[in-house]
Amino acid sequence: MASLGLGGLNVSARRKSVPSRNAAVERRNLITVCRFSVKTLIDRSCFETIDDTSPEFNNFAAILEQILSHRLKGQISWFGYESPRSFWDYIRVACRKVSHNCICSIENMENVGSSRAKGRAWIRVALMEKHLSEYISTALRDFKTTRRFYEDGAIVLGEEANMLAGMLLGLNAIDFSFCLKGEGLDGSYPAVIDYTPYLKFTQSSDSISSDEEELRTLGSSGSEGSTPENIGPPFITDDSSWYNKCKRVEQKYRLALEQKGYLEELVRLRENQLSESVSQNKLLLQRIEDMDLAHKMEKEQLEYIIVELQDQL
Repeated sequence: MASLGLGGLNVSARRKSVPSRNAAVERRNLITVCRFSVKTLIDRSCFETIDDTSPEFNNFAAILEQILSHRLKGQISWFGYESPRSFWDYIRVACRKVSHNCICSIENMENVGSSRAKGRAWIRVALMEKHLSEYISTALRDFKTTRRFYEDGAIVLGEEANMLAGMLLGLNAIDFSFCLKGEGLDGSYPAVIDYTPYLKFTQSSDSISSDEEELRTLGSSGSEGSTPENIGPPFITDDSSWYNKCKRVEQKYRLALEQKGYLEELVRLRENQLSESVSQNKLLLQRIEDMDLAHKMEKEQLEYIIVELQDQL
């Protein structure tokens, strides 16, 4: 009986661990494929302009939409029914504090009606403004609003949320060009992720050498007439592989230069803002000192008037 009781406890523990394990795998998959998507976007931007026709962008937009929609709570109606909700409902509340935000502009767009379409328009506008990472960081810092819109286990409530904002920072080096009247804003269908660009198998050099050794072993253990050439085609190293490696290194170098220029410009902007803040602070301090001096002089005059009035009385 004791063994049966322990067996039942083990089964119930395994049943409880399966949903948590599935949720963790789902979060890890979305974050990983988002990182791959950002890298492919950055690589593609070195050769062409990223717009609505780019498959890399369409895939990235679908991934980000699913991340922001992960375990999103529904909206409870007056009759107690739960209706589905779009991530735009969360963004327009949590990103109000972003300076010079585009929330009101998207709300007033005439050709964008549904909430899902407004969310897709926001992704495009934020990318063109180079503020997508700032929007996400501001929304995640508003933890109270995030808890109100998302259930436990959501990506935006976990440790993966911190990785997301930093991951999107590299997209600020890309100049995007979107049309906000295209079919990509149609909110009548859900976003679908294409995983095939990220499922490419690359055979390592150690694996190739082991295959060659296995072919030689099979050739020597065969009949006298059989040779390794008769068993299968030889492994040849083409110069194109080295050319592709050089091209990838060149792309990474260009990307690093663009990001370096963007970060230098960002530092220069922050330094200018800091100097302006310091000068404004000095002006405010000078104004406070002047007001204190005027207040003291006015107080002395009032005291002198009071003394004169007392003498007259």
